[in-house]
Amino acid sequence: MSRSGYYAHFAARPAAEERPRREGELVAEIRQIHAASRRAYRAPRITAALRRKGRRINRKRVERLMRERDIRGITRRKRRGLTRPGRKAAPSPDLVGRDFTAAEPGTRLVSDITYVPTLAGWWYLATVIDLATREVVG
Repeated sequence: MSRSGYYAHFAARPAAEERPRREGELVAEIRQIHAASRRAYRAPRITAALRRKGRRINRKRVERLMRERDIRGITRRKRRGLTRPGRKAAPSPDLVGRDFTAAEPGTRLVSDITYVPTLAGWWYLATVIDLATREVVG
C-alpha cells in the first residue's frame, strides 16, 4: 500500500464510521413519510418529500435504503370498468333520439349510473334528470 493511500484511508475513517448513523436517521425519516402516506409512497415520492424538507438526496439512495430495510410502497391495481355489456346482447334502443330538449317538465326523463371510489369502497350513484328543467328528479 502506498503512503498516500494509507493516509487517505486513515483520513476517511471518521466519515465511514459516521455514515451508518446518518443513514439510520434518514431511514427513520423515510419510515415516517412512508407511514404518513398509509404505506403507499415509493422511492420517487419519498425522495420528493425529503427534498421539500430541505434534504439533498438522490432517488437511488432512497431506493437502496428502502430495499435494504424492506420498505415497499403499495402498487395500485389498474382501474377497470365494473359494467361491461354482453358480447351477444342487443344494444339498447335510443328512445330520446339524441334530442335532449323537452317542452314541459315531466315529459322526458333521462338517467345515468356511475361509481365513485371512497375509502369505504365503491359507491354507486344513479340519477334521473328532467330534460325540461335540467333538475335532478331522483
